[in-house]
Amino acid sequence: MSDESVQLYEKLRAERPGLFHNDPNGIEILTYPAAVKAAGGVVYKDPYVMLVRDPVRFPDGRTGTYIRLINTTAEQGCAILPLLEGRVVLIEQYRHATRSWHWEVPRGFGTAELTGEANAIKEIEEEIGAQVQTLVPLGEVHPDSGLTGNRVLLFAAYIDGIGQLAADEGIRNARTVPFAEAEAMVGDGRITDGFTIAILSRARLTGLTGLA
Repeated sequence: MSDESVQLYEKLRAERPGLFHNDPNGIEILTYPAAVKAAGGVVYKDPYVMLVRDPVRFPDGRTGTYIRLINTTAEQGCAILPLLEGRVVLIEQYRHATRSWHWEVPRGFGTAELTGEANAIKEIEEEIGAQVQTLVPLGEVHPDSGLTGNRVLLFAAYIDGIGQLAADEGIRNARTVPFAEAEAMVGDGRITDGFTIAILSRARLTGLTGLA
């Protein structure tokens, strides 16, 4: 791999040391330059994500490599459960990765220099043209702990209405449903998006299910 890949890797280590924390008896990341270069370091980077191949030592002493997907910005992404007049707002969005339409909640990557709260408000405005009246934190989730090092913040957002949808992002429809109907959509497979399933579960556990 190129020296640039190693330099990007070292820059990432310096800026975001938490991504390289080693726990006893865990999978150890090896940091000496020759090992990083042999493994690959940062093998791909764009404005949204970077693909990292780490040199590692496994708990049984074997060495090898492990690959991770990491957000390019240090700020966390967010997923937001919009609430309107006691009902849940779901959007129908086309997802390139699955080549299909999904019922889900608005979400987005982290935005540099924006807090999680500010980013959530921005995503609601951009995706469904709504203004947030009240924002309720619902914790965070690791989307795929086997592949990505990212955490995503979860929020519920009481909104003032539904405006213009972000058609340029593949959103073609929005609908309001009772909370029980949203859960039923999870149960019968109409909702398969992991973020949406997680945020509905967190909303139930935090007592937001007293909705219509």
